[in-house]
Amino acid sequence: MFDNIHEECGVFGIFEPKATNVAETTYLGLYALQHRGQESCGIAVCDDGIFRQHKGIGLVSEVFSKKNLDELGLANMALGHVRYSTCGGNNINNVQPLVVRHIKGNLALAHNGNLTNASELRSHFELNGAIFHTTTDSEDIAYSIVAERLQSRSIENAVEMAMYNLKGAYSCCLMSPSKLIAFRDPNGFRPLCLGITKTGGYIISSESCAIDAVGAKFIRDILPGEILVISEEGLKSIKTHSTKKTSLCVFEFIYFARPDSIIEGSSVHEARKEAGKILAKESPVDADVVIGVPDSGLDAALGYSIESKIPYGIGFVKNKYVGRSFIKPTQLERESTVKIKLNVIRETVENKKVILIDDSIVRGTTSAGIIKLLKDFGAKEVHVRISSPAFKYPCYFGTDIDSKDKLIANQYKSTDEIAKAIGADSLAYLSIEGAHKLAKNTKCQFCDGCFSGNYPIEVPENEEKNIFEQKINR
Repeated sequence: MFDNIHEECGVFGIFEPKATNVAETTYLGLYALQHRGQESCGIAVCDDGIFRQHKGIGLVSEVFSKKNLDELGLANMALGHVRYSTCGGNNINNVQPLVVRHIKGNLALAHNGNLTNASELRSHFELNGAIFHTTTDSEDIAYSIVAERLQSRSIENAVEMAMYNLKGAYSCCLMSPSKLIAFRDPNGFRPLCLGITKTGGYIISSESCAIDAVGAKFIRDILPGEILVISEEGLKSIKTHSTKKTSLCVFEFIYFARPDSIIEGSSVHEARKEAGKILAKESPVDADVVIGVPDSGLDAALGYSIESKIPYGIGFVKNKYVGRSFIKPTQLERESTVKIKLNVIRETVENKKVILIDDSIVRGTTSAGIIKLLKDFGAKEVHVRISSPAFKYPCYFGTDIDSKDKLIANQYKSTDEIAKAIGADSLAYLSIEGAHKLAKNTKCQFCDGCFSGNYPIEVPENEEKNIFEQKINR
């Protein structure tokens, strides 16, 4: 909530057999995906080959009004995006979907993830005369597809050829004048799924919760490396880049995704409960009550309680009206931010030994504030249990993890020292082995690079995530 990890974005696309109010459906889909990005959002529609769009800085409810949606008009395709910047700054030029007009037509692109060879691609295009309008790696993907489209027989063939040059994480949805195309990197770092509407149309979404939200039916996940083409002719799957070795980001289950989503066959809610159960087995402690930090710590707290047989309690009331624009006051901000966003239910914690479950510790400032708050309300002891392993390494695949030196797990020699620094009576993390067991029905492998430093693919060395922004500023 305060110094937590952020994920880059969410994508939503819809293709209907006939022109209808697809912008409004996309708006509802983006609302359901708002947790994946709160900095900016946008919608583009395609009506008989004509593209219209509206986008801006802010939440979905702030950027769109009924007037905006009405102006987008009736169409048979739409593409939407919510964004949190992990590559490129938060400015209007970086807001997606990106709409590109080229000699063979138009295309719109929405991207979730980060490319690991973005700097190399951009240099190649710039040396050949390309002019970039954004500081995001998503524009590299768009340029790569356009370059291939100039010599390809179809837009899907252009995507297929472009994927040979794209490295890293990308779960994308692309809209051409006549087709909606979903494509996912061969490792499947970020989720992407398919749904069907009541009218026989199709939906592409980062999570199944958005498919549910618009009254559609979830069909399946887009396979890692798959290109799925939706057109008047129906569905076509291209699996040129499909591989058996996959590496979904395990933090999708721990924190990013909504608990009502199904990812790779597993319920996010059940996976978080399982993480809590594993944590209780690995790091038991004698206590009176188990509580979770809203919202993503609640399911894990329930799992910990079930396994340990220690009563589960509601420890906090969250102020849901304090949003992204909350203005922090002067020097008291470090203490007041926690107090304004969370309030303790005294009866749950007073004179009790409390087990506090949270999904992660990043820099430790938030954890310290919450622990102090619990003790101010009478908790005798606060034992912190984290439903993920400790963050020790940067992420190159679309997660906004800070530099190594700012992560609290790298600032102290032991877990006991971290516990003392944040004011906890004890502290324990979920093991890396435990993290790999939390989603029972998921057959794919997980990426745990931010915990272990072992990345499934080659990553860039000594390169900042905002490399394009820095070049422009120079």
